[in-house]
Amino acid sequence: GKVFPLSFAQQRLWFLYQLAPDNPFYNVPAAIRLRGTINLAALERSLNEIVRRHAALRTTFKILDGQLIQVVESDVKIQLSVVNLSTVAISDRERIGQQLATAEAQRPFNLTTDPLLRITLVQFDLTEAVLLLTMHHIVADGWSLGVLIRELAYFYTAFVEGKTPVLSPLPIQYADFACWQRNWL
Repeated sequence: GKVFPLSFAQQRLWFLYQLAPDNPFYNVPAAIRLRGTINLAALERSLNEIVRRHAALRTTFKILDGQLIQVVESDVKIQLSVVNLSTVAISDRERIGQQLATAEAQRPFNLTTDPLLRITLVQFDLTEAVLLLTMHHIVADGWSLGVLIRELAYFYTAFVEGKTPVLSPLPIQYADFACWQRNWL
């Protein structure tokens, strides 16, 4: 992968991570309710398209020769994990779904090894599910979560309809900003 310095915000989050590596406080979770028949192949393809588009989602953090760096991998495939609750009593599904969402939101990341985007689809039945997205704040914030959800809707619709999605490439990635911030100072 390519190696970049960290932004000052990332450095602060790395420091906090070192103090409490199992603290989920800096997880950025979202739960999106989906209705209708879900095309799992299109969903997974959409998520991988987003990871391909956003270098931050292909990033891990390491100490190399005493220097803290971010490493951006050129190709990362994410697996959509599916939890099927259709065999659970209807009266229990919502509660179990809520417990799964809470557990997922609180599961810590290992910033040196883990993909910093986790995705779980909790399937209640054929036409109802909740998509759980969790990112670490070192690569995402509330604003970027909104971007991810918009792009997911765009890619998914295109893939389901058999169209080729066309989003112009991003002019700048977060690692570029980190380099600029360092050079500026």
